[in-house]
Amino acid sequence: MDDLDYGIIEQLRRNARAGYGDIGLKVGLSASAVKRRVDRLLAEGVIKGFTVQVDPTVEGRGTEAFVELFCRGTVAPGELRRILSAVPEVVYAGTVTGGADAIVQMRSRDIPSLEDALERVRNAPNVDHTRSAIVLSRLVDRARD
Repeated sequence: MDDLDYGIIEQLRRNARAGYGDIGLKVGLSASAVKRRVDRLLAEGVIKGFTVQVDPTVEGRGTEAFVELFCRGTVAPGELRRILSAVPEVVYAGTVTGGADAIVQMRSRDIPSLEDALERVRNAPNVDHTRSAIVLSRLVDRARD
């Protein structure tokens, strides 16, 4: 990876639909050179893919919460993945350091549907309890900015 690769990635982050020629003008390469680099970055797994980001409120998932998950005893990450993958409202989960075993980001239609999803997580085997924080407003969201 060099500065040109980072520049190409930055342009793709801003607009994944940008043409190679447009990207090339911004980073100082020809369209064909940009294409070769993008192909290489894809082949090496640096770029995992291209996607569309849809406003969650349009999809009926405007209520968001972050949930700390506390387990009974030791629970393998694979077991947590199995439990949380079964709940469609879970959009992200990761194991963490500190008191909680995992942090979970959830999105739902409204508070009652969020409560239902939380109950499904709480009722899972090995889950002791959760602690939730509902997002009131997003201040910084680099994934969408």
